[in-house]
Parts: sequence; C-alpha cells; structure tokens
Amino acid sequence: MDHRESLERSSSEAPAPVSNGLELAGSNAPPNEQPSSAPQPPNPAHESSPIVDGVLQSEIGINTLLTRLKQSVASAREFAGFLKKRGALEEEQAQGLKKLCRTSHEAVRRQDNRQGSYVQNYDEVIRIHDNMADNGVQFALSLHQMQEDLHDLAANMERGRKHWKQNGLAAEKRVQDSEALMDKAKTKYDSLAEDYERARTGDKGSGRVFGLKGPKSAAQHEEDLHKKVQQADADYSSRVQTAKNQRQELVATLRPQATKALQDLINECDSGLTLQLQKFASFNERLLLGNGLLVSPLSGDKSSKRSLRDVVSQIDNGKDLNNYIASHASKVGNSGEPQYQRHPTLNASQQAPPAVVRTQAMPIQQPSTFIVPSLTNQLPSLPAQNFNSGSIPTSALPNQSFTPSPGALSGYPPSSAPPNGLNGSPHNQTFPNIGATTPTNLPPQAQSSAPHYEQPPKPIGISNSQNNHSSSSLPALRPVFGVSLEDLLKRDGSAIPLVVYQCIQAVDLFGLEVEGIYRLSGSSNHVSKLRSIFDNDSNQLDFRNPEAFYHDVNSVAGLLKQFFRELPDPLMTKEHYQGFIEAARIDDDITRRDSMHATINSLPDPNYATLRALTLHLNRVQEHAGANRMNAGNLAIIFGPTLMGTGPNVADAGWQVRVIDTILQNTYQIFDDD
Repeated sequence: MDHRESLERSSSEAPAPVSNGLELAGSNAPPNEQPSSAPQPPNPAHESSPIVDGVLQSEIGINTLLTRLKQSVASAREFAGFLKKRGALEEEQAQGLKKLCRTSHEAVRRQDNRQGSYVQNYDEVIRIHDNMADNGVQFALSLHQMQEDLHDLAANMERGRKHWKQNGLAAEKRVQDSEALMDKAKTKYDSLAEDYERARTGDKGSGRVFGLKGPKSAAQHEEDLHKKVQQADADYSSRVQTAKNQRQELVATLRPQATKALQDLINECDSGLTLQLQKFASFNERLLLGNGLLVSPLSGDKSSKRSLRDVVSQIDNGKDLNNYIASHASKVGNSGEPQYQRHPTLNASQQAPPAVVRTQAMPIQQPSTFIVPSLTNQLPSLPAQNFNSGSIPTSALPNQSFTPSPGALSGYPPSSAPPNGLNGSPHNQTFPNIGATTPTNLPPQAQSSAPHYEQPPKPIGISNSQNNHSSSSLPALRPVFGVSLEDLLKRDGSAIPLVVYQCIQAVDLFGLEVEGIYRLSGSSNHVSKLRSIFDNDSNQLDFRNPEAFYHDVNSVAGLLKQFFRELPDPLMTKEHYQGFIEAARIDDDITRRDSMHATINSLPDPNYATLRALTLHLNRVQEHAGANRMNAGNLAIIFGPTLMGTGPNVADAGWQVRVIDTILQNTYQIFDDD
C-alpha cells in the first residue's frame, strides 16, 4: 500500500524543481546590442536556457510573467506621463514665444521707436525667434502623439494581462483543487485501511462497535470496514487519475500557452517603450539642431540666412542717428538776427502830455496807508466816465487819505492774488501824496464807481496756466501714471502714492453716499485734466475742496482705477498672481483667508501699504452699500482685474473676483485699522 501511494504521488508531481538564487538568462545581454524598432520574437538562445524553462514550467511561471508585464505597463505609463508634461511645457513656452514675437513686431513698427537699420535687423531677430517657436510647437505635437501611442499601448497590454491572468491562473487553480481532492480522498482511504487492518488482526483497541440493531460482531464489523475500504480505494484512484490528467494538460498545453502569450506581451510593451524613447531622443536632437541652425547657420550654407550674431552686428547706431537728424532738415526755419522793436504804445505815451493821470483801482495785498483823492465841487464838471472800469480822474478829486483793512475791497486775504488779472502796471498805480486827513463819506456817484470783486476764488489747484493749456499738451515733468510703486517710493519718499491718497480722501468725503461709485464712469475730459496735473505737480491739488475735481467724484474714482490699471506691475504683482489664484480655489473660508493673508504679507512694502489703504477705503464704501449699492461682490468685480492684471488664463477672471471679495470680507482680519 505504501509503495502504491509513493508511485501515485511521484506521478502527480511537477518534473523539475527550480533552483533559487540564479539570474534569468538574457539579463547579461551584450551592451552594444541596439534596441529593435518593432516588437521582435524572443531570442531562441533565451528559450533554450534551462533556468528560464524551469521557472516558466513551474507553478510560479505565470505569476512571474504577470508581475513582469505589470512592471512594463507601469513604465510605459510613467514615460507617457513624462511626455505629456514635457509636451505641455514646450507648447506653453512656444506659444508664449510666438505671442511675444507678435507683440514685439507690432511695437517695433511704431513711430516712437527707432527706425533705420535697427528696426530692419531687430525684425530679423524676431523672425528667428518666431521660427524657433514653430520648432517648439512641432516638438510639442510630436511629444503629444508619442504620449497617446504609449497610452494606447499600455491599455492594450493591460487588457492582455487581465485575460491571461484569468485563464492561466484558472488552469493552475483547477489543478490545485484536483490535487487537494486527491489528498483528501487519500487521507480517508488510509484511515479506513488502518481500521480494517485492526479489525482483521483482532486488535481489541478498537472497542465495541454498535449498529442500528445493537452491538455488531467482529465479523460484521470487519465486513463493513472491508466494503468501505474498497469504496475509498476506488474513489482515491479516480481522484489521482483526474489530477494526473489535469496536470498533464496544464504542463503540456495551458501553461506553455499562457507563458508564451505573456512573454509576447512583455516583449511588445518593452519594444514599444524603447521605440518611443528612441523617437524622443531623435526629436530632441532635431529640435536643438533646428534652433542651432536658426541662431547660427552652417558656414557652407548657400542660403541667404544670416546668423543671429550677424544680424545684430548689422545695426549701425551712428548711421541711424544721422539719418534721423537729417530727416528733420525740412523743418529748420530761417530765423534772422534778433532785433529790438519798441511797442507803439510806449512811443505814444512818451509824446502825449501828462496832463491827466488816471489811477486804476488796485486790490490791497497787505495792510497799508495810501492817499486817495476825494470828491469835491469838481465832481459835477467831470466828463462822462466809465466808473465801472475802476478809474477816477485825479484832477477832479481833492486829496483824502484813509487806511483800509486787508481785503476790504477785494475780499481776498493779503496773500491772495486778485482774479481777472487786475494787477495794474506801475504807470497806472500812481497815488499823489497830498496829505493825510480823516476819511470822509464819498457821494453815491463815487461809491458806485468803486469796483466790486464778486467773483469767487478759483478751485484749489487750478491755476491760470492750467486753464490756458490743454491737458494733453502738458509734458509729464514728474510722471505718476505708468510709474512703478518702487520708483515712486524712491522719488517721493511715500509708500502710498499721493494720487491714491488724494482720490481715497475725495471719495471718503464726497462719494460714500453716491450710488454706483466706482461703477459709473466720470467725465473723460475731467479725468484727463486731473491726470495731467498729477503728472506735472501733484502738490497743486487738494481734493478736500470739490472744486478741485469739478464736483465730479466719479471722475476721481475713474482716475484711481486708471492709475492702478497703468501700473507696469499690477498692485498685487505678477510674481504673486498664481499664489492668489491657488488660494482662491480653496473651499474652506478660514483656510482661504489665511492663505491669502500669507501671500499679502509677502508683497513688497509699497504694494502692501497701498493695498492696505485701498482695502480699508473699499471696506468703508461697502459699509454704505445701502446708499451706494456697491457691496463687496460688486467692488470685487470692478477691482479684480484692476488690481491683479490680466492673467495667463481667461478662466481666472472668476478667481480674481473671489480674491478681492475674500480680502474685503476679511478686511480687519488681514489688515489692522490704526
């Protein structure tokens, strides 16, 4: 019995054991072997290796190949992800370079830029860069196609892996289940055989046996055991035969078929990955070579293309300057030698007899005592005079003196200049010093002849010179608009620009109750004039007086928005733009606020100070939303692109609004109000 069991077990076992600790054949491939450009069948030399055959024909063969195929698929997907990101970076860089070339090409043709050899050669430089951008776009498209090919390859390999994992492991499982049933039948067979042996030899250790009709005799018990042993032997024999047949089918057909298919999938995946790596290397070489030939063509190239160095060296600064100056030759005027010409009025005044000297009313600039002719009996004999002109003939007036108070006639303080240019010349301001007496009452005719200065003072900051010249004609002596906050801080010594301070002050005083403040546009003419004044001498303006901004607070709001829009770098800076957008994407209110607070703290000093002043001001505006209809959301829509600038993505507009809205909703958590 034991001999039969050993024979049956030996027939059901696998042929050759697998030795551990040895490397797979083919791992020591020749180093100079070139990878194939397409999937190739396995090398016959590798198939003939006994170590590889032993592993593949064993129970772990299918699992080993499944694991290896999984690694190949993972490698293909990883390289596909690399190609996708690299392609996106290359496309972004190429598109940005093309956009820069278009902008530069348009800007270089403007009349406010240099012309001549500079514009010709600089245009060639832009063309070279545009061609480099085209190379980058083609490279990005190639990488994208490679990524798609690798993705499809990995997906096909994964489907094949799942198929053979199901079929191959199912065959292995059937053999294992058959052998388990065989072992179970053998255990039962051995137990019954031992019981039958004890009953046959008369061993009393087995005890008494009870049946349905009472205790069984030894002969009956032996007969029953003999029948059971025969049944167990037949069952065990059939189980062994079934297990042998299934294992033979597995070893001869199913396992080699599965391992062969898995090996083909592995080779195909590895060959495809190697092919894409070779294409990647080739495309990189082509990109660098193409850009290199654009920057510096080969010396033997017969084409007319010039290198970047040659293009730049063709710029002739001296020739451009001379040509520019010579182009203005037609504007040179024929100005003769300056000559003095006396005005005819002065000649006439010297020839006329100084019989009657008229005095013109002069506004009093400071407390003083001067002599004024008084009216006596000569007044009725005066010829008809226009006393509204402010002049009284001195020949008809006796001498009277009085001491007027400062500004008694004109209504101006001593330091103020009278309006309408009533500053008489010295010839029209003579007062005969006849004597000083007590003042007398002037008759009604004389009182009516005194000038009345009822014109109100001019708005603060608007001088005669500003009224006489158009705002567009004033040169920017101290420009404010279009100048960075850093430069304004270095020049003016103030972290908050004066134009921002003045506009905030005006809106706080006169605009918090105005409906649609910052939403409604003011007069473009007013905004242009105010901008011109700020660009020349901002100290002339004081927005605490509404006359200084023409009683148009919406123009002040428009001026403030225009200042922020024309900053070279937005108030919230391009450097921190992405940080604000990423913070706006956070759903949790507290986390979003804290992230923005950290980004705001990293702003440059003038940007932080200006943003703080503006935020506190806008918070005061939204506190009056019941009157002005401008809540935090409406203000955020207006000031989002104004303070953050135009982002690289149009879809960021909504996130810009959320940035400003979050700051306004958490004003006192982000900024202190001192």
